[in-house]
Amino acid sequence: DSSDFVQKLITDFKKNPQHKVHLKGYLGSGLSIVAGHLYDRVARSLILIFDDKEEAAYVLNDLETLFDKEHLLFFPSSYKRPYEVEEVNNANVVIRTEVLNALSHTNRPKIVVTYAEALSEKVVTKKALSTNTLKVKVGNDLGMEFLTEVLTSYHFNRVDFVSEPGEFSIRGGIVDVFSYSNEYPYRISLFGDEVETIRTFDSENQLSIETTKEITIVPNLESQSINEKRQSFLEYIPKDSVIIAKNIPVLVKQITRNFTQAETAFQERKGTIKQAEPQQLFVNENEFLHQLAQLGLIECASTAYFETIEEMETPFKPQPIFNKQFELLIEDLNEHKKDEYKNALICSNENQIKRFEEIFDDIGEEVSYIPVLGSIYQGFIDDEIKLTCYTDYVIHSRKKKPLH
Repeated sequence: DSSDFVQKLITDFKKNPQHKVHLKGYLGSGLSIVAGHLYDRVARSLILIFDDKEEAAYVLNDLETLFDKEHLLFFPSSYKRPYEVEEVNNANVVIRTEVLNALSHTNRPKIVVTYAEALSEKVVTKKALSTNTLKVKVGNDLGMEFLTEVLTSYHFNRVDFVSEPGEFSIRGGIVDVFSYSNEYPYRISLFGDEVETIRTFDSENQLSIETTKEITIVPNLESQSINEKRQSFLEYIPKDSVIIAKNIPVLVKQITRNFTQAETAFQERKGTIKQAEPQQLFVNENEFLHQLAQLGLIECASTAYFETIEEMETPFKPQPIFNKQFELLIEDLNEHKKDEYKNALICSNENQIKRFEEIFDDIGEEVSYIPVLGSIYQGFIDDEIKLTCYTDYVIHSRKKKPLH
């Protein structure tokens, strides 16, 4: 059950979609629990924004451990440097397109985890996405000529065998196409002009992965050849979304730095190739702050950037550092048990669970705890609902690496 602290957040955001609150105090992975409960109960999209990709990846891991992955999305950046199109990360372009597609074609709200650099790049509008999306369903009367014409207009390259997004191939009545909206390519089998079957497949071994009834084929929306008007990601998301932001001054600094880099790169290339201007492709500081101000917002920092409606103290405390002193760990867990806390030891694998059992057996003391298989970024103590969540890697004094 959610605590009074979380329940108050839920009530406030249900009443007012543009509510703003400043959370003071330690959060750790408690932030992921707050976000998950808020998402479940408020039924609106949540956008979690962090300073950099590494921190965003840690929190994404937390959410994947604690909640259903189905409605969880990660929105990365696509460029290594502004206007260096050859350095675009193709895999990230696919992920960005998947996120835009998911936000446009579903009624179910999403949790999106992202970071400043990713938000610096503008995205196509929903209208442009719709214009540049081909929906294919089993039973559709399309025909090879039509498919070839559309894919060519989307700037897909025809090849013998598809291996990366933006390619298609034709063999007999089969069209293989690697859309920018999916991790794997599609194999579309035609019987005459009718779509008979659609399946995803592995481009390396050509083996089928799964069949599907309907797909969307989307070109590279980050490409300069898509000339439609662009907007910021914060304009693209549903208007009733709630933003959870870590350290807004740092986010603003990153947005400004990226925009300045884009301006410099544009000036250096001006006249050589026709390019869209920085303000068309990148978000500046004023845009970012104006858009944040229009949305529901939870600030997580020692000092609030906006004049918030409400200030709330979190009920969380950081996990103690035991430096492999397991007698201290046992003492701590048993003291919490006396005070009617539930103790959870979060272990990244089965071996770690067994290791704790062996250590406690060797010391010869009864220990009250629940082993939980999973991985979270930062342990915490929640004094309100009386819960300790300790991570194995902190107890063993190791550094945790994000999975993404």
